Amino acid sequence: MKYKILIVYLVVNLFFCGNIFSQREVVSIEKGWKFTLKDASEYSNQDYNTSQWKNVQIPHDWAFEKGISKDGAQGASGGYFDGGIGWYQKRFELSKNWRNKLVTIEFDGVYMNSEVWINGHYLGKRPYGYISFRYEISKYLKEGKNTIAVRVDNSNEPSARWYHPCGIYAPVRLIATSHQYIKPNGVYVKTSKITDKYATVCVKTSLANTKKSKGVLETLVLNASNKVVAKKTSVIKKGGFNDEFETELKIKDPNLWTTEVPYLYKVVNRLIIKNKVVDEVSTHLGIRSIEWKTETGFWLNGKVTKLLGVSEHYEGGPLGGAWTKTMLRWKLGLLKEMGVNAIRTAHNPAPPMFYDLCDEMGILVMDEIFDGWSKKAKEDYGKQAFKDWWKKDMTEWLLRNRNHPSIIVYSVGNETRGEVAKELVALCHKLDPEKPVTSGHSSSEYMDVYGVNGGSERPSFFDTSRPEKPFVSTEAPHTWQTRGYYRSKTWFRDGYNPNQKGKAFELPDLTDKEVFTYEWAPRLAWKNGKQHFNSSYDNAMVRISARKNWELMRDLPWFSGHFRWTGFDYYGEAGYVHGGWPFRLFMGGALDVAGFKKDLFYFYKSQWTQEPMAHILPHWTHSTLKNGVEIPVWVYSNCDEVELFLNGKSLGKDKPGSKWNEMQCEWVVPWEPGELVAKGYVNGKEVILSKQITASKPSAIQLKIEDTYLNPVKDKAAIITANLVDNKNVYYPYGENKVYYHLRGNATLLSLENGDPVDTTKNVGITVKKAFMGASRAFVRLADNAKNVSLLAGAILAEKQLLTSNIVHIDVKNISLKGVLENESFKVFYTIDGTKPTLNSDVYNKPFKIHLGTVVRAIVVCNGKEVLSMEEKFDEGLGLSWENNIELNNAKKNTNDMLAAEADIVGVSVVSKNENSFVDFKSKEGKITWYQENDGSSGVFTLKFSYASNDSKPRPMDLFVNNKRIGVLDFKNTGSWNANWKEVNIKSQLQAGANYIELRSKGKSGPNILMLVVE
Repeated sequence: MKYKILIVYLVVNLFFCGNIFSQREVVSIEKGWKFTLKDASEYSNQDYNTSQWKNVQIPHDWAFEKGISKDGAQGASGGYFDGGIGWYQKRFELSKNWRNKLVTIEFDGVYMNSEVWINGHYLGKRPYGYISFRYEISKYLKEGKNTIAVRVDNSNEPSARWYHPCGIYAPVRLIATSHQYIKPNGVYVKTSKITDKYATVCVKTSLANTKKSKGVLETLVLNASNKVVAKKTSVIKKGGFNDEFETELKIKDPNLWTTEVPYLYKVVNRLIIKNKVVDEVSTHLGIRSIEWKTETGFWLNGKVTKLLGVSEHYEGGPLGGAWTKTMLRWKLGLLKEMGVNAIRTAHNPAPPMFYDLCDEMGILVMDEIFDGWSKKAKEDYGKQAFKDWWKKDMTEWLLRNRNHPSIIVYSVGNETRGEVAKELVALCHKLDPEKPVTSGHSSSEYMDVYGVNGGSERPSFFDTSRPEKPFVSTEAPHTWQTRGYYRSKTWFRDGYNPNQKGKAFELPDLTDKEVFTYEWAPRLAWKNGKQHFNSSYDNAMVRISARKNWELMRDLPWFSGHFRWTGFDYYGEAGYVHGGWPFRLFMGGALDVAGFKKDLFYFYKSQWTQEPMAHILPHWTHSTLKNGVEIPVWVYSNCDEVELFLNGKSLGKDKPGSKWNEMQCEWVVPWEPGELVAKGYVNGKEVILSKQITASKPSAIQLKIEDTYLNPVKDKAAIITANLVDNKNVYYPYGENKVYYHLRGNATLLSLENGDPVDTTKNVGITVKKAFMGASRAFVRLADNAKNVSLLAGAILAEKQLLTSNIVHIDVKNISLKGVLENESFKVFYTIDGTKPTLNSDVYNKPFKIHLGTVVRAIVVCNGKEVLSMEEKFDEGLGLSWENNIELNNAKKNTNDMLAAEADIVGVSVVSKNENSFVDFKSKEGKITWYQENDGSSGVFTLKFSYASNDSKPRPMDLFVNNKRIGVLDFKNTGSWNANWKEVNIKSQLQAGANYIELRSKGKSGPNILMLVVE
């Protein structure tokens, strides 16, 4: 099969044109909103007193702003964030120039169940939280003050299987036009032919009016230098409006849009009435061709192009859902730097600015519209609104996005099913016949491109026949890693059985005995076997390593590419994957949620980019290891060969190979402190040098502005990294002291984030964040009128458990974000007895000694004013656990367990006893419902229920799977109510994707249930 597309794409970007005759005005209304997290019907009234409401700026995400709690309404799947009902109000003055115009309010994204009023008049409701929408408000406007009110209802949670934003999280604008105008999403572009000499462009424009008049539609194409390269004029006869007009233009010697050089033209459509421009829409235009072929994969502009992709939740990153365009550019820039050329919008559309950036930056997009076509999460769109709203939402999505050159394929669902698939695909083909349709392993028989999620990671997948369609791995590989954490023994999520080699690819251990033993907490403190960090050696996975997956994708011609799960870590899926509270993150990204690069980032960079690079792992600071312990040392590099040195002595050269287990250069190095250096050679010449240096104890903080993709002055945004370093400015990779911030000038701290999977403190509205593995970040928004803006940071520094030293340092640093940094002096006063320091306390002028159990407090004073108040405790049991965590607590080592105490329960209670939390029916009737995510293919699985009962008679319970009764399970006497846990096993069919497994009592109550294990 060959699916061929040849097209020119046009991106609609409505804006206020500088031409004095243009009648279209677009005004951002992102500032000056009022917000309350309460609910009352009178909030829609235009004169309601909102003086007690909070001042907010759009984008706004109240869930992220509020922070997480153990009982957060979104639950473990939503990273323990909350939901609720919120109201917004915005007041504005109607411009005199707008009195006789058509005025529309347009929202790029409101999550979810939004309702909008203007001056007390109800405009409508939009359930889906991931779609843009608009209302025409002209007839309700009045001279003087006008009031927009928006109600957002997230009272039914969880409404997604990952963290979702709450509120108006994307831009809002007012659009004023003449009564003759170009319709919203009213421009569509396609092409009949592209050659080296010219491209033929067909522009379809939909017009509307309420006054029938003669007119002219003028279409211009401008190149990147704003020079007109094509022009056409169409005459519109009187009474001819409300029609679609088609204009064909030829562009000579076209510059193609590619991932390396994303060349964009600009198309301007002008509607002219009586020699006056009454409407004008400017758009960006990318010229390129795409093809999908069964035998050879994806082609861009006539060349085979592997999709080096990541699946990405829009909320993945340090701002929750409240991304600004400048911050989003930083995120996409990091992915592009890694070598990514494609993104899957898992599992919903993004706001328009995301696609604009992908067009500008040369990133291909698999544009996904839905997660499920029916209920997957407890209260999701599939349950609440899909049946009644899917067609309207899909139409908006397709008409809005179909012109983007970055979009190369649509995805209509993820691990879901239903006959509605045929209708979804048909609507895509109707509204945009130029692109194929796929899904994340959902009703694949109806799709143009065969998309497979985790099932494409199995060895058996490559040994079985596939449909005669182009193939893409929509979600693979699934590998997990925690920044700065290492294990030399291989870990499989579901274990590895050598007798079932079709389920997972073999991956040998790096050493016979585990080298590293530190953990986030002592293993006895874990609630279950899932609650651990994951190794950064590319040896923690579900079924396949990143290296093996890349080898297969690179070498198999039919393998179009993959979208690894994921690019960035993201909030949510913390229970199913990582065992629940205090874990708050999914750790599958190549970057963590703060945007710090993991070692995996550099693996992909070594394979997907050309500029010489070398990256050493692990770091070379190992506080508890004895000299001589052999450590596997890897170097990711794209050079011809790499030479490794330890303290000036060459350990030999190695060449990166093409086989998966040879892609890294590799040595086994006996540990000794010092300097590890990797030199990369191309054609025999040294072209790159990388170092890992043993750090002593944390002694200072180092501030750095991340300005590769952001300019604080130009972009009015800044990202500042705080690194913990030793007295020689060497990065200390275990640093976990708190960093305190004081922002000066007209600016706002948007978020503080460190990437720590178990840091449950807030991100917003705080001025302190501990470092994780040596680093933390501050995200700042500068006001438009900001002049001098600086960030002061301070920390009390030492090992949390005084493991190798009891010396404490206090450090303060200041950095300018904009303008002049004043030459100021700071004094630090401190105490070690837990009392608050004053100006009479000891002045810090040199490091000092303490003992375990000490609370050090300090204040930073500038010009007689206290600007920072800091505190740090040092004691046993704080911070990272340094004991041997490998062999402890074997009772909790199972990683497939799903605790009953964390399931949905009705009529039963959670009890904790003998170090276990379990469900107790207390002689009453009730039910337990587990959510199970099967990221592979459907099949027969074994369900193992761990229980205890001291009832002399069996307690029978009904088992339901996906609302289908499977049978009755008899839970017999085990001799105790809270010990002697035994299992009842049963086999059941589980579908790909979401599964609900439910035990219901049958009039005889139930036993105590500890957990369910699915194998």
